[in-house]
Amino acid sequence: MLTIGAKTKLKPEEVVKRAVDFFGPKGYKLKVTEQSADYASFEGGGGGVGVTTSIEGKQTSVELISREWDFQVKEFLGKIK
Repeated sequence: MLTIGAKTKLKPEEVVKRAVDFFGPKGYKLKVTEQSADYASFEGGGGGVGVTTSIEGKQTSVELISREWDFQVKEFLGKIK
């Protein structure tokens, strides 16, 4: 299991939208198990991913928890920084 975080200038809703596009049906084809304005979770391929966002000043803090999707989580963080 990997827990990793980053900061971005994107709004929480945009981070979640991009996560759904990246990990969900259009991307790595994981099943979206939960989605809100500031959170999304995905399952599939023997693991899963959780994306949590929160506003910190003028930036958004993003935390990802990965089970078996560590490489892809790091790839996603590189795309939203």
